[in-house]
Amino acid sequence: MTTETTVEVPERVEGAAGVPDPVDGPARFSVRERMLLVLLCGAQFLVALDFSVLNVALPVLGPELGLSEGGLQWAVTAFALPTGSFLLLFGRLGDHWGRRRMFRAGLTVFTGASVLAALAPDAGLFLAGRALQGLGAAALVPTGMALITTSFAEGPKRTRALSINGSLMAVGFTVGMVAGGILTDTLGWRSTMGLLAVGGGAVLAGLLWARSLLAETRAERRTGLDVPGALSVTGGLLGIVYALSTAAEQGFSRPDVVVAGVAGVLLLALFVRVESRAAEPLLPLWMLRRRTVAFGNLGGLATVSMMTATVFLLTLYLQRVLGVSAFVSGLVFGVQGLVSVLGGAVAPRLARRYGAPRTLALALGGQGVFTAALLGTGAGSVSGLWLVVVAVSLASGLHLVAVVAYGVTATSGLSDAEQGRATSLVTSAMQVGMALGIPLLTSLSVGVTGATGSPMAGIHAGLATAAVALLATGTTVAGTLRARRR
Repeated sequence: MTTETTVEVPERVEGAAGVPDPVDGPARFSVRERMLLVLLCGAQFLVALDFSVLNVALPVLGPELGLSEGGLQWAVTAFALPTGSFLLLFGRLGDHWGRRRMFRAGLTVFTGASVLAALAPDAGLFLAGRALQGLGAAALVPTGMALITTSFAEGPKRTRALSINGSLMAVGFTVGMVAGGILTDTLGWRSTMGLLAVGGGAVLAGLLWARSLLAETRAERRTGLDVPGALSVTGGLLGIVYALSTAAEQGFSRPDVVVAGVAGVLLLALFVRVESRAAEPLLPLWMLRRRTVAFGNLGGLATVSMMTATVFLLTLYLQRVLGVSAFVSGLVFGVQGLVSVLGGAVAPRLARRYGAPRTLALALGGQGVFTAALLGTGAGSVSGLWLVVVAVSLASGLHLVAVVAYGVTATSGLSDAEQGRATSLVTSAMQVGMALGIPLLTSLSVGVTGATGSPMAGIHAGLATAAVALLATGTTVAGTLRARRR
């Protein structure tokens, strides 16, 4: 039995990227700190891996589980939706009940759900496993970050630890695309979920074996949990996503589609009302009155939602239209991942030189231009494969620039006491974007395909919408934040 200590996570967040600025001093980790970092960052790596490892397997698992093209997006959305909806609530629960306890609980749920998804005999159990994975990830992400900040002293060690964690998450997405293609082609799509189960089990075993490494931490001042806010926003998002996904195949006239859509809108309206009156809201609406916060997060929502949806549509294009293997698809998106890492590396320099708002607007515009270039793809065209490699890689590199720039923009001009909630809002915008982008463009793509009989017409409609949304958002961000500076 280990002794639990109570440590408060400092609310102060410094520096442009939301991590403490480095100060002079040694940044070498002890053996104990290295072991701890491996375990904490290993769990975050698995979450990043889960966001991408299944992408290239979707055209293969769909027919086996009986998922149609319109319903196929639920394999991704079922994971992303609970992650985005419960992230803030589980972070607060960690403050109340102990972050180590919530971290272990999240990892246990994530690992067990991966086993369920790997062995699921039908679509229902598979999607249930994916949703439980999302719940586990919602507990892992905020508590894992909090445990890193409490385990490493403010200064060069914490800065280096957070940098390693961020880099591993970026690498995890890239590794997931490549590993997903290799595993699907060799062992079948179920092995992608098996990989997550094995990884989760290894990290969980390491935590149990080295239990004394990780001290329990919780907030000294306990705040309200805002359960009504969490339930209303989750129900609202679920209703809208269900309506969009079902309407893609069945049309908007079905009673369940109408009821789900209306209920989703009403619940989101209720969420806004609840948050405006809550003492400790999940989403502090007053912060959105600041243009940098509001339009910075708008840019983040656009870049994340359109990038994830674009990758989803291109996966279908590569395997169902061009007929390439899952392995080749994984290599294509592996190149995309490498360029993304490069974009993330140069983004801080660009933000410092040109300013974060301008960098965000330019990155959104560039992402929109290269997304529009993908309209040059065609059925049976070998050049289409190379166009995808070049265009989606450049778009993805600019997407990572936009992600960094929107994080800096959305947290600028705020006091130290406001930074904690601002960074939580940034994370939530990213997760909600992942949940909404794919069903939105998929419903449009499937609808156009059904009306024209041409899969390429549907894919092009989705890509064109993504390009227009990105260009429009980039223009809006540029105009609004330029007006603010004046």
